[in-house]
Amino acid sequence: MPATDTAWHDAVDYAAASDLGLRRANNQDSYVVVVTPERNEWLRRGHLFMVADGMGAHAAGELASKMATDFISLTYYKAPDESPVDAVRGAFSDANERIYTRGQSNPDFRGMGTTASVLLLLPEGAVVAHVGDSRVYRLRAGLLEQLSFDHSLVWEMQAIGKLRPEELNVPKNIITRSLGPYPQVQVDLEGPFPLAVGDTFLLCSDGLSGQVEDEEMGCILAALPPAEAVQALVDLANLRGGPDNITVIVGRVAGADIIGGGVDMSPAEARRAPGRRTVHLGWWIALGVLVLASLTMTLVQRFIVAGATAAAAVLVALWIALQRTSAAGDGQIGQGQLGKAPYRATYCEANSRVVEQLAKVVNQLRAAAAEEHWQVDWDRFNAYSQRAAAADREKNYQQNVREHCHAISFMMEELRQQPLRKNGDGASEG
Repeated sequence: MPATDTAWHDAVDYAAASDLGLRRANNQDSYVVVVTPERNEWLRRGHLFMVADGMGAHAAGELASKMATDFISLTYYKAPDESPVDAVRGAFSDANERIYTRGQSNPDFRGMGTTASVLLLLPEGAVVAHVGDSRVYRLRAGLLEQLSFDHSLVWEMQAIGKLRPEELNVPKNIITRSLGPYPQVQVDLEGPFPLAVGDTFLLCSDGLSGQVEDEEMGCILAALPPAEAVQALVDLANLRGGPDNITVIVGRVAGADIIGGGVDMSPAEARRAPGRRTVHLGWWIALGVLVLASLTMTLVQRFIVAGATAAAAVLVALWIALQRTSAAGDGQIGQGQLGKAPYRATYCEANSRVVEQLAKVVNQLRAAAAEEHWQVDWDRFNAYSQRAAAADREKNYQQNVREHCHAISFMMEELRQQPLRKNGDGASEG
């Protein structure tokens, strides 16, 4: 039987926010959410959620991320004859070309770029397309899984197995892939992942993931509805310093109306989709050195050495070809599956450690409000704290997380209202 309009609209619950942070003059993040209003349209294209984090001076990053969200969402839905996978891949390529062309046309915008992470909720399941280090997570039954691979120097170095995380003395914010700086871009695709009622997806820029631990994210997502979770995550990232723009989208499968049946993706699509494995730059350098050495040895008539280096160059070239060929194969997990996700998994049952971390934030807010003489509804703030204490005595950690998040978001809203209240007081006194 066809779903009723009410059931259809209630089948996905979502919320989104983008915040400047505390140390940036402008917001270079963008996001877009497209929830198709009609079921027939969803059957063809699904729902789209996207986060982009721009980079570049003179407002170039802001422009790049806005172009990415605008053009990817528009182009994706304007290709009804293509499969969703082909359509989203084409939309990324189109946006990359537009951003690159715009960057080349203006010296102030040259080299501008942006991350782009897209989540599609389709009848076949969830599909992720991404470039850069903005992340896509799924929370299911207490397990938070990162469905996107960070295209960052740190993650790439870890992936080749050369260094352990504690040995990586490189900045975490150096990304290795983005839309815009170059004429072409490689897009990673993951999924489809079958949907279940209760699945909660999180898309975020590194303004969130750089300040809030995965375990904390998962506990907050499990404890709160999407709108409250978004606000709590943004507030927590700001209270941890807010060094970057913070963009968060939370979507939850709330009804069975958007749960389709199994995976339906052609082998041709799976073969065309690139996996995350790329040939490390060191192999290309080695090939170049060997070819150059072979030519040099030939010129100085050291033919034995020239032959040996040429043979080594051939072996390296064959290795590179093998790696590039296997990358496409690695993109499949079973029949018609794309990518190699999940890349990280964290069990996120609320516990005393997470509660203590949130309680510390609440206590710091309480102290700051008293010291700065904020005008606060202390009765309401204390009510949250009292309910958290009661939950703590009962070892109800999830309820404790919920009440601490309510206290944090309430106090942050009180803080945002202080200038208005002080102006109001001044006006009434005058």
